[in-house]
Amino acid sequence: MGKKKQFAFKKLIVPGAVMLAFWTLAVALWQGTGQIMPLFFFGYIGTSVGVGLGLYAALPRKKKPLGRRLALFLVGTFLFGFAAVQGLENMQIEGFFFGLLAGVFQAAVVHYLIAKIFGPLLFGRLWCGWACWTAMILDLLPYKRSSGRLPGRWGWLRYGHFGLSLGLVVLLWFGFGYRAGATGQQALYWFLAGSALYYGLGIGLAVALKDNRAFCKYVCPVSVPLKLGARFALLKVKGEPARCNGCQACARMCPMDIRIPDYTQAGTRVLSTECSLCQTCISVCPRNALGLSFGLDLGGKELLRQRTETSGRPEALPGQEVVV
Repeated sequence: MGKKKQFAFKKLIVPGAVMLAFWTLAVALWQGTGQIMPLFFFGYIGTSVGVGLGLYAALPRKKKPLGRRLALFLVGTFLFGFAAVQGLENMQIEGFFFGLLAGVFQAAVVHYLIAKIFGPLLFGRLWCGWACWTAMILDLLPYKRSSGRLPGRWGWLRYGHFGLSLGLVVLLWFGFGYRAGATGQQALYWFLAGSALYYGLGIGLAVALKDNRAFCKYVCPVSVPLKLGARFALLKVKGEPARCNGCQACARMCPMDIRIPDYTQAGTRVLSTECSLCQTCISVCPRNALGLSFGLDLGGKELLRQRTETSGRPEALPGQEVVV
């Protein structure tokens, strides 16, 4: 009985750490600003993600995805409906840029600083796997098993998208004196139009490439700052080489096409900045060789599956093994 209780407790370390981090931030901002809204805002998000992670850890293997979907729904609808629509804020990345230029301490600025710039130093791209309102919709599509990445440098499109978003804001701000992109009615229209564009593009790419996460891999501009912080993330997936038999189940099911066994066999944690900590690899491993761990290392070593342009099947790169 003691071992069972200890094992159950270990499962809740990560959910508890995430919840504690958000509530600590919520209380600090509440005390520092004297406003109750940060306590509600970050307390709600931390509780939602923590509950989702806890359910994922506690539920049986086949029901684990329900925990992540619940967290995506709770956080995604809250940020979309409360912070953006009711709060009349532009929660797209352009709203963050406008807020920085205006020196406005609004929801978008705080959200991006915490969830997408400094937060990844602790929890990597947890946002992408557990809180994104775009992924909330994309993960409902039927293309959950990717055939691999498109060959070439398609992933650089997101950097171009990031540059275009920043350039547009700078042009409007300094060239045309436009100041309504962060808060107010026009900011809300900007957010709704941007969200419609993201949903349309994300669904279109998913259908065309038979890949729910195609938008995240090739186009999403938010992944640019997330990837920078994720290199140094304390929380990453770790494998036990002695338990891994190389069955490749984790690599075949990884929605981000990460060659997880390569990291395990090399004796390192999963160092790819593409990892969204969705934990699909952990739940499908038949030998329980994978788990979440806290540690210090430098990520950024990208070992990813690729597909051929004609067959859609993974293709081996020179000197590299690609999982089929």
